[in-house]
Amino acid sequence: MNPSKQNRQYMKSRSSGQPGIDAMIRLFEESGLELSDQAYHRFWTYHRLIRTRNAELDLTRIRRFEEMVLKHYVDCALIPTLIKIPSPMLDIGTGAGFPGIPLKIVHPQTEIVLSEGRRKRLDFLNECIKLLSLSGVTVYPHKISSGFDPSVSGLEIRGVITRALESIEKTLMRTARFLSPGAQAIFMKGPSCQPEIDSATDLMDHEYGLSEDISYSIPNSPHRRRLVVFTRKSVPCRIFYSTSKNADNQAINQVYGGDVRVKEICSRENPSFKTFLQILTGRGVRKKGLTLISGPRHVKEILEDFAPCCTGWLTHERGIPPPAEKRKELIWYRLSKELFNQIDLYGTGHPILLVKAPLFGEWSDEKKIPGCTLFIPFQDPANVGAVIRTAAAFGVSQVVILKEAAQPFHHKSIRVAGSTIFRVALLKGPSLGDLRSSEMPLFGLSPRGEDVASLEFPHSFGLVPGIEGPGLPEDAFPGRILSIPMERGIDSMNAATATGIVLYLWHAGRRRF
Repeated sequence: MNPSKQNRQYMKSRSSGQPGIDAMIRLFEESGLELSDQAYHRFWTYHRLIRTRNAELDLTRIRRFEEMVLKHYVDCALIPTLIKIPSPMLDIGTGAGFPGIPLKIVHPQTEIVLSEGRRKRLDFLNECIKLLSLSGVTVYPHKISSGFDPSVSGLEIRGVITRALESIEKTLMRTARFLSPGAQAIFMKGPSCQPEIDSATDLMDHEYGLSEDISYSIPNSPHRRRLVVFTRKSVPCRIFYSTSKNADNQAINQVYGGDVRVKEICSRENPSFKTFLQILTGRGVRKKGLTLISGPRHVKEILEDFAPCCTGWLTHERGIPPPAEKRKELIWYRLSKELFNQIDLYGTGHPILLVKAPLFGEWSDEKKIPGCTLFIPFQDPANVGAVIRTAAAFGVSQVVILKEAAQPFHHKSIRVAGSTIFRVALLKGPSLGDLRSSEMPLFGLSPRGEDVASLEFPHSFGLVPGIEGPGLPEDAFPGRILSIPMERGIDSMNAATATGIVLYLWHAGRRRF
């Protein structure tokens, strides 16, 4: 049955009940919950207060009685039946008190901190606590940012919980600076939150581990839910500031981050920031020997597999710290949001890795290398990255970067190649016009040439695609010219794609033998 139709029929079957405390108790009991009389009366008082204040404060957009009871009260009350509730627990962005107040009603031994930054809702929360006679509930009158330090406010937090606030990933980033090892981050989600879980796991697995993933339905209703719990693994990185005087009696602001070196950058004139801007170009990468890695997956893989190359961890001022096990090797550059956005070219909002670009060896024709040696002349960094990734996939023996080629450690190339670019030994070669080999035959790629499908590849050979646009200097090329037949009216294809097709044909033929 269509879910929306099923839900309409379900609501119609419920509409006969009068919206009073008895109807509310019936909904709780039909959901498998049997509470004390005090708990029921607290829920009823809470419900009536929400109804009274809702027009003024916009506390909830759910207005049907049964929907309010099931989605707001019963759903929250089911949580202690599914997992052990940590205490004290911080309810981030509690709004009207969900899920913190319902949890407190059914689990009174849990200490709850309700975080809310809106003045009128703070007044509402304090009124609720007083009217319901709840003890062990604290209202924290601010939003929780990544710089939140519970100890400053005399708070101790062993877990956080959110409901319809933001993505899992954002909350884990928000809490990374203050949750201690073993503390839990609990997320009340809908059934289709798998992409959120995957994204959070990719980005934050050095800080948190997925410990619970429970799919459930509110009993006797069509409402499907999912409870997701991440447990903190690493020790939070705390940052301390101090001010001292130099020899000229000028103030020097210093930042200490425990076992991580921290540099704060707020000015465009900062030398480090100028370097970051410079290495966004191929010339800057060559001059400085550094490059920037963006994207959570690329950052994670390169940091794990090529840690000696990694020197810096770049975030905005509210960004997450480096992984605990890497903090001694990395400098944490904390940039103002404005400056960070200038180097976060792909708008990821995630940490960027500062990495040493490996030096190239020189290609030599003196030794015969079995297999395929790929010579790359491409001037588009994205094509360079794409063909390097393809070369690795098909087992190319050597990759030679010709003088015409774009810098392979340009950020556009790395974005396509990913960590593969660090797994392939790159060599520096001559210009396309000066390329010669006495040890192996060279095969060029051009729209005009013999059909590559008819070629029987030799044991050792060099593959030389042309530059995007101009192609190969065919009259001066010291080898055979191959082509890929195309449909009439199409005279060329993307250079990296054409190279990939030839490499596949060679790889497939090699596997047959």
